[in-house]
Amino acid sequence: MATTPAPPGAPPKPTWDPRSATPLPWLRPTIRIRLTLLYGGMFLIAGILLLSIIYLLAAQAVRTGNEPLYKIVDFTDLKVSSSTCPVVDNGGLSLSDFNAAISDCMDHQRKVALDNLLSRSLLALLGLAVIAFAFGYAMAGRVLSPLGRITRTARAVAGSDLSRRIELDGPDDELKELADTFDDMLERLQRAFTAQQRFVGNASHELRTPLAINRTLLEVHLSDPGAPVELQQLGKTLLATNERSEQLVEGLLLLARSDNQIVERKPVDLAEVAGQAIDQVHAEADAKGVELRGTREAAVVQGNGVLLERIALNLVQNAVRYNVAEQGWVEVTTAVEGGQAVLVVTNTGPVVPAYEVDNLFEPFRRLRTERTGSDKGVGLGLSIARSVARAHGGHIYAQPREGGGLVMRVTLPV
Repeated sequence: MATTPAPPGAPPKPTWDPRSATPLPWLRPTIRIRLTLLYGGMFLIAGILLLSIIYLLAAQAVRTGNEPLYKIVDFTDLKVSSSTCPVVDNGGLSLSDFNAAISDCMDHQRKVALDNLLSRSLLALLGLAVIAFAFGYAMAGRVLSPLGRITRTARAVAGSDLSRRIELDGPDDELKELADTFDDMLERLQRAFTAQQRFVGNASHELRTPLAINRTLLEVHLSDPGAPVELQQLGKTLLATNERSEQLVEGLLLLARSDNQIVERKPVDLAEVAGQAIDQVHAEADAKGVELRGTREAAVVQGNGVLLERIALNLVQNAVRYNVAEQGWVEVTTAVEGGQAVLVVTNTGPVVPAYEVDNLFEPFRRLRTERTGSDKGVGLGLSIARSVARAHGGHIYAQPREGGGLVMRVTLPV
């Protein structure tokens, strides 16, 4: 008797996360620090070279004519006293010894003068180097300020605000050319994005009317008690197909609308939103024998309540529909962690390979399938959830659960 092979398990998770921070961030200094080091280092090298030249020239100047300009040929009754050359104070020196002592004292004074010049010059160079590094840091910040403005605009655009522009003033240099090019790119992106949303919205609105007419006609025919059984069955099939088409149109409309930033925001409690989603899915979960559980703490965010409810509903519906046949469960929790509101939906289910997780967020994509063709939905649930989360300035993450199923984590700013 042949046995059914066990389903393949999920591949092992990588031990290295490419998104993790650099172990030694100080090994990669910012460009401002690098420019500061460049300016200060160039000044320091120039100062050392200048000090070396001055020292060599001074040493050459004081050593020129090492021989004394005069000699004492007769020092009868000559008395000499010196605090820097005490050897001449001693009596009994011959004339040659006296002249040699005077020459040694002069050489010693030259050496002391050069040493003093070198030490004081080094101290002055050190002070000027500190000033140069501080000045270089300030100048680097001033030079890089247009780049900071470009970065802030790019960060705002990354939050789906395509209306932002840099509009950099100043001379027509490389930085202004970069900013103008970036503004032109944003203008083209905004036009393309707006045209795409307008097309999806218009197409979805145009499809609503014929679908509503078809549904009405089918319901009228199905309400006829004298209709043949075959016609009744065909009508139910067509009505189910029409309902799926309406769901697809509604999903496209919501997807097009949720890709925009939320302008009007109101306080919304994720715990209440998750509770409403659970109430809507409770009947389906009971029919499939899936247990709904979890603790929900208050987590108030600023946003659109209808769209946030759609996130919770889509995640809970997927967790119920893609579950195990027996003893399945779905856990829904809400909390505030690290200054962010968090909604976590965990469920049992089939084993999901880690490399398939990102594909689940693409429109019309499911696990191991490319297009729609299932009675579980139209394939837009997770795409809508991701778009709504992004429109609220948040993120949604999926992680395979040990033993099968997924852990869906939504983080939103409070």
